Amino acid sequence: MPAWKAIEQAEPEFARRVRRLFDAGRHKTIATLRADGSPRISGIECEFTDGDLSFGSMTGARKGADLTRDPRFALHGPTFHPEEGKEADWPGEAKVAGRAVPAGPVTTDAASEQPDGEMFVADITEVVITALNAEATKLVVESWTPQRGLRRVERD
Repeated sequence: MPAWKAIEQAEPEFARRVRRLFDAGRHKTIATLRADGSPRISGIECEFTDGDLSFGSMTGARKGADLTRDPRFALHGPTFHPEEGKEADWPGEAKVAGRAVPAGPVTTDAASEQPDGEMFVADITEVVITALNAEATKLVVESWTPQRGLRRVERD
C-alpha cells in the first residue's frame, strides 16, 4: 500500500489540499479498533515528513495497543464548522484511512532507558476531502484510493 508520497506523486493538487486541511490545526482524531472489535476514538497529532504521514502513541496508551493488535485506522483532520452566511468559505475536512506500520520507539529524554512511545507511519488505503461546491449548494466528496485513483461526487 502507498505512503503519502504516492498520493503526492499521483495527485499533487489533491494532496496539497489534504495537507493544508490537516495542517489547519494541531489536534486530529483517530479511530482504532478495540480488542472486542468496537471502535475507539482518540485525540492525536500527526506530521507529514519525508514522504510519509506519521503519528505516535505514548507508552501504555490504548490507541497504540489497538494499532499493534489491529493496524487499521481512520484519521480525521481538524474540523471547523462553516460560518452561517459564509458557507462557501468553508475549506472542508480531510480524512485518511489505512494501516499503521510500526516505525520504532519515540524517545524524548536521552537519559531514559524506556521509550516514551511508539511511532507509526500510514500505509494509506483511502484519502477523502469533503467540502461544498463554490455556490455552497452541494456537498462535494473527493476520494482517492490506489486502485481507482481520484474520484469526485457531488450530492444535493
